[in-house]
Amino acid sequence: MSRHTLSVLVENKPGVLARLTGLIARRGFNIHSLAVGTTEIEAFSRITVVVDVADVPLEQVTKQLNKLVNVIKIVELEPEVSVRRAHMIFKVRADAATRAQIAAAVEMFRGHIIDVAPDAVSIEATGEQSKLDALRLVLEPFGIKEIVQSGTVAIARGPKSITDKAPRAG
Repeated sequence: MSRHTLSVLVENKPGVLARLTGLIARRGFNIHSLAVGTTEIEAFSRITVVVDVADVPLEQVTKQLNKLVNVIKIVELEPEVSVRRAHMIFKVRADAATRAQIAAAVEMFRGHIIDVAPDAVSIEATGEQSKLDALRLVLEPFGIKEIVQSGTVAIARGPKSITDKAPRAG
């Protein structure tokens, strides 16, 4: 199995996400991450879904997704021709003695301390999943109390857009 990132342009209507994820689940594929939001065109949403699948079944699922009435376009975003980011918030045990060490580690990863309590700090970081995983390893010795993570968002490099040639509402 390999990991694939699909960018799916859909009509911004109720139930589209449920139908899309249901189709993927019925095929027995694991959704590793999922992010959904409206696009620059209000009538459309963009779903970024990262799935663990074999290459041949991915083609089958893509064809089946394209048959869903509200799906406009599907693009697989290869790592070498796209930019991918995820967002994590960590809550880490911290006291006066360890706070400076934690702040230095966070700075190395271009993260930010976003909240300070007497016995903990909250940290946000954005980047490729490997960077966030590395930050997690650095923070573990201090004691991670909680982690929240967004799904991966990705966009193709260069001037092309998934909404190019998409029908405009109105």
